Amino acid sequence: MLTLLTGLAFGLSLIVAIGAQNTFVIQQGVRGEHVGAVVAVCIASDVLLIGVGVAGAGALVAAAPGLLTVLRLAGAAFLLGYGALALRRAWRPGALRADPSGAAVPLASVVATAAALTWLNPHVYLDTVVLLGSVAAAHGADRWWFGAGAALGSVVWFTVLGRGARLLRPVFARPGAWRVLDGLVALVMVVLAVQLVVRPVGGA
Repeated sequence: MLTLLTGLAFGLSLIVAIGAQNTFVIQQGVRGEHVGAVVAVCIASDVLLIGVGVAGAGALVAAAPGLLTVLRLAGAAFLLGYGALALRRAWRPGALRADPSGAAVPLASVVATAAALTWLNPHVYLDTVVLLGSVAAAHGADRWWFGAGAALGSVVWFTVLGRGARLLRPVFARPGAWRVLDGLVALVMVVLAVQLVVRPVGGA
């Protein structure tokens, strides 16, 4: 049980931060668009990557700097594109929806975006596969309990984040609030993209 709780705390320490994935979950939660699907994609991705890391694949990822470079550049390009779309929505009030309860964006598009924000981020591999996998290995035979705790952390966090965001809907009944949200989304995406380009993954 102690190992499980340790894994839970460690897993939460890695994912409870403002990033592209969390920002998207909050955005979809506020909009009320396919929240369950987005949360499911994030949880399934984390659980899979945590399992791979606990199984000992961290060394393989760390030994493939070329792959991480490709992911870094592809992720930066995607984040810039997504940020540009958010900035366009914020700049053009007519493109905003005052009623976030509809589902204007197709499910496939939302799921693909959630997957891209997860799998095109090289830091995800370093955090869940390399770092978490290394810490789990230190627990020896109990490493899978540690991994289970980390996976539980992802389940709890993304569920709370996605469902909790709907509490903000009354605020976003005003179109101006959507402009602020999309402006913040654009800022986060651009900052993260720049960081991926100018600072090598794993660097100080």
